[in-house]
Amino acid sequence: MKIAPVAEVKARFSAYLNAANEGPIIVTRYGKPVAVLLSVGDEEELERLVLAYTPKFRKILDRSRQQIRETEGIRHEGFWEEMEAERP
Repeated sequence: MKIAPVAEVKARFSAYLNAANEGPIIVTRYGKPVAVLLSVGDEEELERLVLAYTPKFRKILDRSRQQIRETEGIRHEGFWEEMEAERP
């Protein structure tokens, strides 16, 4: 894992994109982390990464976790039915 200031990443963006193939690059501003550059291997990996940070998906996961705590779980089919219902 490398750490680099945003000004350096901006000046040498292509080099940092290549370096991200070897591991995450933590981008800092004024010494504090503000972003991470990650290499993405394929479309499935990208989809999982995007879903992990999608508020609607996070909300469904949070509700599912709460339901697991309260009722001992949610059926696999029920989860996917909710996912389909949330589609635009």
